[in-house]
Amino acid sequence: MRLPGPIERQWRRWFGRYEIDDPRPIAEGAPYTYFLPGENELLALAPGDLAKIVFRSIPPGRIWQAERMWVAITSVDRDWLTGTLDNHPSDMPQLEAGDVVKFRRSDVIDIIWDEARMTPPPPAAQRREYWERCLVDRCVVDDGVKVDYIYREEPDMADPDDSYPDSGWRIRGDDRNATDAELDDRKAEYIALGVVLNRDDGWLHLIDAPVGARFRRNWETGLFEACAD
Repeated sequence: MRLPGPIERQWRRWFGRYEIDDPRPIAEGAPYTYFLPGENELLALAPGDLAKIVFRSIPPGRIWQAERMWVAITSVDRDWLTGTLDNHPSDMPQLEAGDVVKFRRSDVIDIIWDEARMTPPPPAAQRREYWERCLVDRCVVDDGVKVDYIYREEPDMADPDDSYPDSGWRIRGDDRNATDAELDDRKAEYIALGVVLNRDDGWLHLIDAPVGARFRRNWETGLFEACAD
């Protein structure tokens, strides 16, 4: 049985702990949607900069298990940085704004540079992001089914208030071993291209193909080939 809210918060303030997540495994698993600072940016971190890191509550919070918060860097010792928490946690009473935090450069997921000094140069290779939307069989995203057929039509799904446009790409999952009932149950989802690419990027080289383009995967070679329908 969980303690009442105020009592629980006091208990967690006295006895709760936290750990700092290593974001690299997440970035490796989602390279098209989860972006980390480049190595030259991490090496340039210095006192006065703000670094965002992921704090995970122990025990888990009532609302959030982890929170992304900013830390104002005060000192640097090789790979380790020390700073003070620059946010008020939403669901982590064991932490308060101003608390001292020690973390590694590799823990940083975002940076705000001190305006008093020059911002380090961006990474050498400009990163392309894939936030435009597409329509995809949900089994590709949820169940790891490989992409089988892609085609691009005139974009027609975006609303005026959408942050990102419809790319026009329509993506179908492998149906070779699916039953008729399974095919009938398939649902589509309107999501970012990058989410699909995280699951299967074998068609990335075709992403700039024009409206009207259609490709089907040759399962013997694993390559996508142009097709008429």
